[in-house]
Amino acid sequence: MKLLNIFKNFKNDESGAVTVDWVVLTAAVVGLGLLVISQLQEPIENAGTSIGLDITNATTENRN
Repeated sequence: MKLLNIFKNFKNDESGAVTVDWVVLTAAVVGLGLLVISQLQEPIENAGTSIGLDITNATTENRN
């Protein structure tokens, strides 16, 4: 309910300062998201490769 009030106040506010605040906050969230993605990209790729190799090895072992 409180979030709905925030959006109503944002819609009704014509001063422009709130818009600047939202732009800055949005940019910060996007920046943090990109930082997290850049830090997790290699470990996720390594985990995927490891899982793929485990599946391949398990399939090969079951054939023998």
